[in-house]
Amino acid sequence: MNTQTTQRLDRNGLEALLGALQGHGYRLVGPRVRDGTIVHDEINGVDDLPEGWTDEQDGGTYRLKARDDRALFGYNVGTHSWKGYLFPPTLTLWRAQRTDDGTFRVDDVASDPESYAFIGVRPCDLSAIGVQDRVLMGSKHVDPHYRARRERAFIVAVNCTEPGRTCFCASMGTGPEARSGHDIALTEVIDDAAHYFLADAGSDRGQALLAEIDASEASGAERAHAESLRHQAVDRMGRTLRTDDIKELLQNNLEHPRWETVAERCLSCANCTQVCPTCFCTTVEDSTDLTGQTAERVRYWDSCFNLGFSYIHGGPVRNGTSSRYRQWMTHKLAHWIDQFGTSGCVGCGRCIAWCPVGIDITEEVRAIRATRQDEPVASATEEEN
Repeated sequence: MNTQTTQRLDRNGLEALLGALQGHGYRLVGPRVRDGTIVHDEINGVDDLPEGWTDEQDGGTYRLKARDDRALFGYNVGTHSWKGYLFPPTLTLWRAQRTDDGTFRVDDVASDPESYAFIGVRPCDLSAIGVQDRVLMGSKHVDPHYRARRERAFIVAVNCTEPGRTCFCASMGTGPEARSGHDIALTEVIDDAAHYFLADAGSDRGQALLAEIDASEASGAERAHAESLRHQAVDRMGRTLRTDDIKELLQNNLEHPRWETVAERCLSCANCTQVCPTCFCTTVEDSTDLTGQTAERVRYWDSCFNLGFSYIHGGPVRNGTSSRYRQWMTHKLAHWIDQFGTSGCVGCGRCIAWCPVGIDITEEVRAIRATRQDEPVASATEEEN
């Protein structure tokens, strides 16, 4: 990609950017207010964005709150991640139909994916997409449905200048600035004097799109101001997580009493895995109609918190809540590194905010570290997913 200068867009310029994406056949998906939260849904333009809204999040808490300005991206992260569009929660894989001669014709019925333009992707979620890229199409075992959606997606990231109480992306090295994986990165700047966006291309097609709209070059002062906002966000993170020894810490403390302590609160409801932008566990169900003429296989999101997830002949491997919570956290923060070369956590904080009892993954790690009882293990294969 050739070097391009930072562009300055006002509200009309952002509208032109969205219009240009639509002109290229992309279906716009972005943040909008619905049912008391900020969700990802289809949008038609700037007017659909959550103007003047922010969110307050903490352990087991999420509330929308009106801002005192007209910021379009002045929130943290909502319930949804982009996983739902790239790795759908329900996907019909094939359908079989009985033919006249008594045999079956099997059809691949997974729909041809649309070309989506994701608007307002936070750096933590951008990193989560990168993690799923590694898991689902970074080896010889490629998920063709994910790849088809991913290759068609155009990503407009928004650098984070409003970290929340549950955010710890700075600890995970995934934010608050978008570094890679995007086509265009925006930084929203709003103060008493002006409201504008600085746009930087992250790919050749992002650069080409910016060239189509009427935008001016950002001044040095504007670039410096935007950079200062991103740096300030690092110091305003609501949570932190020490990661330099986290893999060894968790793998060497598989019998730590903290697992039983957290199990006394955990409901095994699977909320954390459903809102997590990187969790990828699924199950499949086969069914037939009452006449026996058709059969189909459907893939659904699953969770390691479900009792049946670890079922093998004779019963589930992980009967208790403590073992299921341990599986989730150690896989996310430790075993994932062995399997895929990266952590499975991007520090978005959704699992903290949407846990009904407010269990905090950063608190659990600190508690184990404070009373660690290291028992080195020969390998990290135990409880791998």
